[in-house]
Amino acid sequence: MHLTWFDSNSWLIELAGKRILLDPWLVGPLVFGNLPWLFKGERHGGDRPIPENIDLILLSQGLEDHAHPPTLKLLDRALPVVASVNGARVARDLGFEQVRELPHSQTFNLDARLEIQAFPGAPIGPLLTENAYVLRDLETGTSLYYEPHGYPSPSLKEIAPVDVAITPIVDLTLPILGPIIQGKQTALDVARWLRPQVMLPTAAGGDVVFEGMLNAALRASGSAEDFRSMLAKNELSTQLIEVKPGARVEIPLADRRTNAA
Repeated sequence: MHLTWFDSNSWLIELAGKRILLDPWLVGPLVFGNLPWLFKGERHGGDRPIPENIDLILLSQGLEDHAHPPTLKLLDRALPVVASVNGARVARDLGFEQVRELPHSQTFNLDARLEIQAFPGAPIGPLLTENAYVLRDLETGTSLYYEPHGYPSPSLKEIAPVDVAITPIVDLTLPILGPIIQGKQTALDVARWLRPQVMLPTAAGGDVVFEGMLNAALRASGSAEDFRSMLAKNELSTQLIEVKPGARVEIPLADRRTNAA
């Protein structure tokens, strides 16, 4: 398995011989609702190049930091898209021709090589819950869990173990409103429930500068060092790996089938 992190929640996942572009924000600023005074994110180093030979676009949410319209407009509309309800709506509105809406508990099979299963993810208001995903190589069994806001579903316990987990490890909180990203405790839940060999943080850090009224009010809590300490205190062998934005990284994994034998 190879992973490339493009800042924020954007990843390229190379698994089962497939290249999955996940929640891409690669070009231009990140703005919610065309209100840059409220929130705006920009990269120090400018735009990221669009990855070549993409096999699938995977969207966990329909918000701009997961389904970024300026980025999606640069992608081939013939590429297949698997998405949450909101993400599928954005993709269809932008003219993508093959959009599969994946409800919770359902699976999508890519060329009989890669399985994607949807789980409940982050709640968006009282009526909508976005997606988390587990991706699995159907030949080797190698698997990856992704959820970008820190809302792991207890139903994940049924499919443990998972080899790699991508999830927040810090909290981002707004006064009065509470957390918009929660990771300090929920990342530990992911480690307990899924017993991943490796965890990678998402949603925070990277080569991005944020500004605006919303960003000024955000309060961050937690760090990689804090989380490693929590893993150790709970006698969990999971390794936390921090990757540099734009760097393609091979994830070191033991063959659990061999260990079990």
